[in-house]
Amino acid sequence: MLGAAPLYLKMNSFGEFIFDWAWANGAQRAGIRYYPKLVVAVPFTPATGQRLLIAPGADVEDVSARLLEGIRAVAEDERVSSVHVLFCGEGEADWLDGRGFHKRLSMQFHWHNRAPDPYRSYEDFLGEMKSRHRKQLRHEREVAASHGLALRTLTGSEMDDATWGVLRDFYDANAEKHGARQYLTRSFFEIIRSTCAHRLVSTLAFRGEKAVAGTINFEKGRHIYGRYWGCLEELPMLHFELCYHRLIERAIERGATRFEAGAQGEHKLKRGLVPALTYSAHWIRHPQLGAAVADAIVHEAAAVRHEMAAYAELSPFRAPPP
Repeated sequence: MLGAAPLYLKMNSFGEFIFDWAWANGAQRAGIRYYPKLVVAVPFTPATGQRLLIAPGADVEDVSARLLEGIRAVAEDERVSSVHVLFCGEGEADWLDGRGFHKRLSMQFHWHNRAPDPYRSYEDFLGEMKSRHRKQLRHEREVAASHGLALRTLTGSEMDDATWGVLRDFYDANAEKHGARQYLTRSFFEIIRSTCAHRLVSTLAFRGEKAVAGTINFEKGRHIYGRYWGCLEELPMLHFELCYHRLIERAIERGATRFEAGAQGEHKLKRGLVPALTYSAHWIRHPQLGAAVADAIVHEAAAVRHEMAAYAELSPFRAPPP
């Protein structure tokens, strides 16, 4: 096998994190069928990665072109309205943009380690911040530590049966709190434990022997990817401690270069995560709808860049982060 592209045939736009609901609604008002559509992505995962998978040593241009031919063939066979390549790299988005797709800009908040001199400690990281922000983060950590909980960071391989079981309880509690769909099933957690336990990292708060709050994150190489949070007790600042401070601390301890905390959330800026562009590419079958989407993407890109500039003005760092 020289190349592959994972395709998902979808009848909705849930769980994608690069949202096209407005396009679907516009199509419906115009009497244009929008579903089914094809998505090239990792389901429910707003993490950037290669979407056209090329074997080492293969001719990248040739295999990419053949994969695109295959994607177009599936699109014709299924009579989809559109193809959406989500959270691809900028290079892939540019390549697709020249082949009938429209390159789209979105934004997340990422933490980056200092280069070429990585942070030596969390305090070293705080030292890069303006005084008032440094004081705020120290205060958040003090409040989180004042609840009488034992705070631990464990990999899936280090967690016992009870802690693995309560991870699903956290997920369910958070989904219910926000009225979100519960995508992850019990079997998902069982499969992850049996196949990827060494890559799962959880920051947890224990009251006695029972975990009462925690996160689900994944770690590979020098990157950490934040995914889910939940709690059985609502306690001030605990969310910030488990979702950001302790994961940044772990990233520094392990020499990680980047921590992606998932989609959305401008509150991440004050915790040291800065705006980063993410990319996608979209092909729309209907000519008029495609033209409208292309125009919207141009205006959206300008808005995203303006928003990033505004966040830069609010940066907690004394100097632009590396």
